[in-house]
Amino acid sequence: MTMNGWFQIALFGAIVILLTKPFGGYMTRVFTGARVFLSPVIGPIERGIYRICGVDERHEQHWVTYGIAMLFFTAAGFVTLYALQRLQGMLPLNPAGQHAVEQSLAFNTSVSFVTNTNWQSYTPETTMSYLTQMAGLTTHNFVSAATGIALAIALVRGFARRSAQTVGNFWVDLVRCTLYILLPIAVIVGLFFVWQGVPQNLNTYTDATTLEGARQVIAQGPVASQEVIKMLGTNGGGFFNANSAHPYENPNAITNFVQMLLIFSIGAGLTNVFGRMVGSQRQGWAIFAVMGLLFLAGVATVYTSEAPGNPAFAAFHVDQTPSALQAGGNMEGKEVRFGIADSALFTTVTTDASCGAVDTMHDSLMPLGGLVPMVNMMLGEIIFGGVDSGLYGMLLFAILAVFIAGLMVGRTPEYLGKKIEAKEVKMAMLAILILPLSILGFTALATVLPAGLAGTANAGPHGFSEILYAFDSATANNGSAFAGLSANTPFYNSTLGLAMFMGRFLMIVPMLAVAGSLAEKKIVPVSAGTFPTDGGLFVGLLIGVIAITGGLIYFPAVSLGPIVEQLAMKAGTVF
Repeated sequence: MTMNGWFQIALFGAIVILLTKPFGGYMTRVFTGARVFLSPVIGPIERGIYRICGVDERHEQHWVTYGIAMLFFTAAGFVTLYALQRLQGMLPLNPAGQHAVEQSLAFNTSVSFVTNTNWQSYTPETTMSYLTQMAGLTTHNFVSAATGIALAIALVRGFARRSAQTVGNFWVDLVRCTLYILLPIAVIVGLFFVWQGVPQNLNTYTDATTLEGARQVIAQGPVASQEVIKMLGTNGGGFFNANSAHPYENPNAITNFVQMLLIFSIGAGLTNVFGRMVGSQRQGWAIFAVMGLLFLAGVATVYTSEAPGNPAFAAFHVDQTPSALQAGGNMEGKEVRFGIADSALFTTVTTDASCGAVDTMHDSLMPLGGLVPMVNMMLGEIIFGGVDSGLYGMLLFAILAVFIAGLMVGRTPEYLGKKIEAKEVKMAMLAILILPLSILGFTALATVLPAGLAGTANAGPHGFSEILYAFDSATANNGSAFAGLSANTPFYNSTLGLAMFMGRFLMIVPMLAVAGSLAEKKIVPVSAGTFPTDGGLFVGLLIGVIAITGGLIYFPAVSLGPIVEQLAMKAGTVF
């Protein structure tokens, strides 16, 4: 660990804080229909889309209708993406001559991208054509992110409104998010990436001859346009197999830093949107503080775990060799260009924020370093999260926290003037319990079936961690991987696809039910027995509820692999 490393982490955190309020204010104006500086340019396009699609922007939807619209839109996206992959061999913009994608892989990839998971069981540059990358994967990087943001806004409206029967209009939220938020940033930062050296072309792959005389095929293509929305929409799903470890996706330290800011920008900004829409920005900053404290704990754990190096190497006297990297920390699997601190920061950012685009191979992390991404995902990506899941996951925990606090003070639980009653608590618990049902259920299945065990590259606790991480990542719609698991098999393509489906939709539907129920409630005046939810006491309570819930549900499973492996490493044994 170095002062420079901690400075980089602190600088990142400071910039995120500075971006949160202005970006939150802009997004609030977009979703409330207020005029923004882009309205003269984008307004006519927005209204044209409504006319073509037959959408009345003044008509709002009940939460059931809102949810049905989202499900039908997602189903249509799944079918078209699946067809595009299966037919890509006959379609244009395929200079490398990629064949049709295998059925189970096409199913897995389609579910992955429509759920904003972007798990990749394939090597993109040798599997997907340019048309599939652009019209399929990049398009869903936009609309799946916009769908998630719309759902988070619907939940916020549930808290903000009183005696209302509607939570907004899904089609309007989807269009406004795409046109006013995602597209403008993607265009500007995409051009910045091109300036920094990220390819953006439709050329054929380049044949090169190495110094040793071997033939090498250098892949390229429309990379920058996919890279920027991959990060901004917390999608993952890189153009290359190495994702942001590939120099074409992430050429230098500046692009690396910008990519990390893109990942956190919307998730952090939504906390301010929440505060503004409920009429108290202090409420938003309280949620931000919980996310920030959990994030700092995670990145500090990863950094301190990776910086000392791997104790299992001590027996080989690695540090005594002149070219050893062990003195610089556990650099195996890390980006040498950016060092331990940036790799630890990137690892924590991407697994906090539902983004599979990492510049660190998680399979190369020390056991406790790998434990942090697992915990982050098992809690539902509540630390800023994906562009959506961070806010609504945290609000579901907030409902549980005020319910417990209300019982402790002997009054009806209230949050933002809304009574938290049996329906809201049941729906919140149902949404939260979907995660362990999928993660632990599919992990148990994979560890007892030959088809599941066949995919692991390691035996013992580390092999268990590889399987657990895969279903953890899929259910949390994260998309990152331990990289030691061979997941491109019919078993894993199918089960991981089902895990992604459960983690997205079986959590969203109860969450929308909570939004609809809260919107119908009246505001209860603040009294002496009302538990404050905009200060340090609430922050501590919420962190405590998250820790207790996570510990009760996950600790036996999440600790089994990494902690046993950590003890084994200290004893000099490597799994």
